[in-house]
Order: sequence, then C-alpha cells, then structure tokens
Amino acid sequence: MAILCARCWHLREVQRNGYRTRDWDTRAGRIPLEIPKLRKGSYFPSFLEPRRTAEKALMAVIQEAYVQGISTRSVDDLVKVMGAGGMSKSQVSRLRAEIDERVNAFLSRPLEGAWPYLWLDATYVKVRDGGRIVSRAVIVAVAVNEDGKREVLGIATGPSEAETFWTDFLRSLADRGLRGVQLVVADDHKGLRAAARRVFNATHQRCRVHWMRNALAHAPAKQRTAVAAMLKTIFAQESKAEAEAQWDTVADALREKQDKLGTFMDTSRDDVLAYMDFPREHWTQIASTNPLERVNREIKRRTDVVGIFPNDDAIIRLVGAIMLETNDEWTVARRYMSLETLARVNDNPNVRLPAVAS
Repeated sequence: MAILCARCWHLREVQRNGYRTRDWDTRAGRIPLEIPKLRKGSYFPSFLEPRRTAEKALMAVIQEAYVQGISTRSVDDLVKVMGAGGMSKSQVSRLRAEIDERVNAFLSRPLEGAWPYLWLDATYVKVRDGGRIVSRAVIVAVAVNEDGKREVLGIATGPSEAETFWTDFLRSLADRGLRGVQLVVADDHKGLRAAARRVFNATHQRCRVHWMRNALAHAPAKQRTAVAAMLKTIFAQESKAEAEAQWDTVADALREKQDKLGTFMDTSRDDVLAYMDFPREHWTQIASTNPLERVNREIKRRTDVVGIFPNDDAIIRLVGAIMLETNDEWTVARRYMSLETLARVNDNPNVRLPAVAS
C-alpha cells in the first residue's frame, strides 16, 4: 500500500494494519477520521496538531485520573484509544502545567469597564474527596460589558448553597475589577441574594424557568398543564405593574384549591419579576439563566467523559479550558445586546445604581 508521508511528501511502501478512529473538531463541525495504523513506523496527520486547549485539558484530566488509578472502565478504554496508557506521572505533570498556565491567566485577568448584567449558574460533577466520591457544584459567571459583548468572568467549585462561598466568589470578581453590576441572574441558591447585595448592591433575578418548575411541583400532576397556562399569563404582560397585578390575581385563584402554591407565589414575586425594571429589549435574556444552557451542555458533555475527577484542580483545569474557548468564540461574535439599549439601563429611574462594597 502506498501512503503519502505528511512530513517528507514522497511515497513510501508500507503495510497497513487497520485504522484507528479520530474526531476532528472544526468550526464547521465535527468530522470523523480514520487514521491508518502501520506495521512499521507511524502516521499521524499534521493538521490535527496542535490540539485545542479544551481537548488538551480533557486529555490531561483523564490521564491524571488514570495514573492515580481512579478512572472508570470507559475512561480506561478511552486512554487506550489515545495511546496514553503508558504515560508517567512526570509526563502528566508537564501536560497539566501547560494547560494550567493558560487557564489561570484567563481566570485571573483584570476586568475593566461596567458590567450591568451578571449570570451565575451551577453544574454538578463527581469528585474524589478524602477517599469518598462527592458531588461538587461548578459555578460559571458570565456577564455583558458596556460594549454589549458577553464574556466568561470566572468559575469556582464549592457548596452552591453556602453564603460564604458566594460572598468569596463575588468578592474575587470584584477584586479583579468587576463593577457596575445591577442585576444578578441565578437560581434561588441560599445565600446568593445576600452575597449579591453585600458585594455589588445588586438586585437578584430568580431564574424564571427554574421558578416555573418549582411552582408546578406544588400542583397536582393532572392540573399542571392548566396551572402552567395561568402562570404564563403573568409573563405576557406589557409592564411590571400589569404583571404584578396579574400575579396577585393568579395567586388568589390558585390559592383556593392549592394553598401551598399560593404561599409559594407570595414569597417569590419580587425576585421573579425583577427583570421587568430593565429595558424590555433585554427581558428575554435576563429573565432566566437560559443564555447559559449551551455553555452547561458543553461542560456536561466533556465532564461526563471523565466521570469522576481526581480533585478540584482537575475540574478547574477542564472547565476553565472549555470556558476559555467559549470566550474566544464570543469575542468574534456579534454584540449580545445593542449599545442603544444598554445606554438606557443606567437611565432607568426604577433601577438603583450599584456600588461595590468594601
């Protein structure tokens, strides 16, 4: 069989010994490749190197887990396919250092200008901690700057319900220069509301999508379709005043047969409708954490391959690399919000101007 050598650009007579598959990620999509295995020597297309940062990070985390003997069978199989089974601890350390340098620089970069909207969302992964396998929250922070562009500001791992965790994370963003935050969009994590108010004096917008799921959990299964239709009438209103009036009407109607749902609505109205104090053009984007859905799907796709992380540093390494590449894509994409509508955020009399707490 004649194969063209990518390095020497001339024909060599070698014998093929099957193929190994390899996916090639391009901006046009994922392309499956079959790379010939040779009886003598080796062949690897030069255009597949260098690997993308996120792919290198995934390889580093998998190899670290493999070397420490905690990988699952699926990871073992993947290591064998990658030909990394014989990698030593020193080789793994060198690969980790290469990724960590880029990821740490990205996650510690200074933040300049004003960032009126901040989204926070959590994804959960498994990690080995003191001989036990535990679930760990991975928090991703995304914001829109005054130029209308989205950026990934930071990530952190920890207990998502603890107020001290949220306070420390938000203060770390403030220390890097995060200013002008007026609305923090997130789920109803305990402690987050107090931390957002303490660090940025910002309003908390409770994710409307998650709130809807929580509300329907209080309704009987057979009535959930009807209840959902009633709740949606609230968010179809043209103004906040109209939405608040409709909220009270719906809550009173539901309270007659479903007292728990009525009480639930009484305690959550201000948080769920906070987004209506801002320009209407932004409502779809700031009413929930849905803008981070694609980000979370990509994180889960990569972390599911690992299964169980050897430590928190490995989580930051892989998720940080994924976020670095996501941020690069957003940098060259069109504006997420227009300059004209952003200019009206600070002019809104219903919105208090935030100041970073000391």
